[in-house]
Amino acid sequence: MTPRERAEQREDKFLHPMATRSAATAGRERPEDRCTVRMEFQRDRDRIVHSKSFRRLSRKTQVFLNPDGDHYRTRMTHTLEVTQIARTIARALHLNEDLVEAIALGHDLGHTPFGHSGEAVLNKVSRNGFHHAVQSLRVVEHVENGGEGLNLTEEVRDGILRHTKGKGPILTRNPDALPATLEGQIVRLSDILAYVNHDLEDALRANLLSEGDIPPEVVRHLGATHRERIGNLILSVIETTDLEREPLVLLSDAAHETLVLLRNYLYEHCYDHPTVRVEFEKAERLLRDLWTIFSEKRQWSGLEGEFSEEKLVDYLAGMTDRYAIRKWESLFVPQSWFVKA
Repeated sequence: MTPRERAEQREDKFLHPMATRSAATAGRERPEDRCTVRMEFQRDRDRIVHSKSFRRLSRKTQVFLNPDGDHYRTRMTHTLEVTQIARTIARALHLNEDLVEAIALGHDLGHTPFGHSGEAVLNKVSRNGFHHAVQSLRVVEHVENGGEGLNLTEEVRDGILRHTKGKGPILTRNPDALPATLEGQIVRLSDILAYVNHDLEDALRANLLSEGDIPPEVVRHLGATHRERIGNLILSVIETTDLEREPLVLLSDAAHETLVLLRNYLYEHCYDHPTVRVEFEKAERLLRDLWTIFSEKRQWSGLEGEFSEEKLVDYLAGMTDRYAIRKWESLFVPQSWFVKA
């Protein structure tokens, strides 16, 4: 018996009956031989971690563009915090940690530079629109590995595509809005648990908000510190979710209402704060400039093969903040030069 087969036996023995088993995966688009050591979702996790798109997350904005400090979140640290929260919940509910980890690590691979402002620009200029969750799926299916994609399992690809909520309902019983697996539901909820809390902490650090600005309902129901809020929300998910009653990952009513309140508060007082907005308006103009010049002078795009709008979207969405700024400077800012005698 191989190490993988022994691990699959342990999964079958210890996981909840409604958990997704690695051995029962719906498979990959291109069939592959099974690994003798790693289970299928572990292989997906490893492919994501070793991808170029994953490494670039460390240079992509979460909320604050080019913050003056080393402790502000990036898209990479957000991804890691989502992963930690999701794994904690999955372990407590006896669901598949490997599947949760793979989805969480891959959920933002298609995010643009400059956060959601970059996403908004590409959505406006592209004829087919743009959404980071759809792009994340495209990255793992068609962009990575020289255009071959990572050939991930169906369950991981589904979780990546359907992780997002935007300003929509945090909790829903609409199956069309939910991932196909309970593990995907965990990541979907962990994403917002992570970002509302770390974005609040970053806003406090940046002096956009003060402790006294935090809505009193948030302090009363979730706690006065980042640690307390995260801990209480995770505990609420674990205590409220009853898989024997219904296959849904849930929050208590009080926690849910407070989370909605906090999210709405951040949209009004943090994400649309003038200090944040003015920098993102610059970033939006920068991306529009790049889109325009690459569309008009296609030979400048640095893209291999025949030009297409889809390929340009991939190129711009894959840029880090730093690379996008340097590319703009190289195209629009005069450079020093001299002629040798």
